[in-house]
Amino acid sequence: MSTTPMLKMTGITKRFPGVVANDSVDLTVLPGEVHTLLGENGAGKSTLMKILYGLYLPDEGTIELNGERVDITSPTDAIRQGIGMIHQHFMLVPTLTVAENVALGLGGRRGLADMRPIKARILEVSEHYGLHVDPDAYIWQLAVGERQRAEILKALYRDAELLVLDEPTAVLTPPEVDDLFVTLRQMQADGKGLIFISHKLHEVMDLSDEITVLRNGKVSGHTRPSESSREHLAELMVGRPVELTRTVLPQDAGDVQLAVGDLDVVGDRGNLAVKDLSIEVCSGEIVGVAGVSGNGQRELAEAIFGLRPVARGEVTVAGTRVASPTPDAVRSMGLSYVPEERMRDGAIGEFTVAENLMLVDYRTEPYTKSGLLNQSAIDQRCERLTAEYQVKTPTIDTPTKNLSGGNIQKVVIARELSCGATALVVAQPTRGVDIGAAEYIHERLLEQRANGAAILLISEDLDEVMELSDRIIVLLEGEIMGEVARTDFNVNDIGLLMSGVTSTA
Repeated sequence: MSTTPMLKMTGITKRFPGVVANDSVDLTVLPGEVHTLLGENGAGKSTLMKILYGLYLPDEGTIELNGERVDITSPTDAIRQGIGMIHQHFMLVPTLTVAENVALGLGGRRGLADMRPIKARILEVSEHYGLHVDPDAYIWQLAVGERQRAEILKALYRDAELLVLDEPTAVLTPPEVDDLFVTLRQMQADGKGLIFISHKLHEVMDLSDEITVLRNGKVSGHTRPSESSREHLAELMVGRPVELTRTVLPQDAGDVQLAVGDLDVVGDRGNLAVKDLSIEVCSGEIVGVAGVSGNGQRELAEAIFGLRPVARGEVTVAGTRVASPTPDAVRSMGLSYVPEERMRDGAIGEFTVAENLMLVDYRTEPYTKSGLLNQSAIDQRCERLTAEYQVKTPTIDTPTKNLSGGNIQKVVIARELSCGATALVVAQPTRGVDIGAAEYIHERLLEQRANGAAILLISEDLDEVMELSDRIIVLLEGEIMGEVARTDFNVNDIGLLMSGVTSTA
């Protein structure tokens, strides 16, 4: 491995009104090195990478590529300098083929007229790096893992020597993660520099050569896997010790509090997104639903809570069956709901923290008397909840949109967990929140379990599902591929079920 830096960012500072996003940040990447960038939400990772990719200009600091100072003022500049970025949310046109997506923006006179040399080069690159994908396949036809391969091919086709990978494993099954790491190690062997952004600490420890940790816009630590541990990395990120693994004590489950029977649900495209699905969740247990994004999880949650029509089947809450659920009906039966899209379905950004906390209970006593709001009782409850759930907000009258993502999620969690529900549907509870907030949310869910709540936990984070659940149900294309008890949890077996493999024999 060469000791001459491929990338050297020195003293990078970027200010926005009221915040210093990057404060004299240094980052050095060598050829053939996987350099992980770690940090909580708002730590400055995205800002630093947007500066490298030409989306932002730094207020202070310099960038050197292969020993020469450069000014990167646009993504076109970055690509020309050999920098590629693999975005977490893929930048692909669904109605075009893989080859056409690769060709977009290449310039030249031919445009998309003659795709033969482009396809030939794609096949050559894909063979070398194990990125097997059909150049003639349309993006909309591809599975998530294949779309990511197309995104990586797009960067490699442009001869990128330095690649930024932003949460590349967030939407992949464990077998797909293994395949991706084989590809990344081949890139590493070819001398390419990789900047790996991930919140999955076991992956960071497995893949990285060097690790730089950001906290509050500053570098809080620099280490190597051989010199560190997951616990040490978490403490560098958060600034305090973090409980990464917890003991979930077994407990006897009670009566069934939430059930769906023979459920069919139609998706947004008119397809059957949930097919003949039956689940039971008992008091005092967490049933996890695992699966890659887009396999019916969202439609299942929305149908249970009455936000999406049930085509066939029924939902049962606390012993009461309802064929066509509505939010008011299932809430009155004792069901709470934490939606996966907190700002679309969980909170109203323009409303204050207090108003969002009271969206469910504002009509009940003592918060309403004789048809009028009892502001004193409301304020007391909201002050108590913000303290109890550690919501960081200037006041309860602050507009919710001004809070960080993790604190908005805590507002939603506080509202839904404090209304005495006997059953909860919790979808993607820690998506987009930092490791400290995730730790806290997990504690509150386990507290609800201990208090006898029946929890259906839907998450694309397999680590989260395995850590919290008593049982795991694996969904693929809206159907149950298998059910696994906690005593039989195995990441490889569950990953195979997520991929459609029902037997390893």
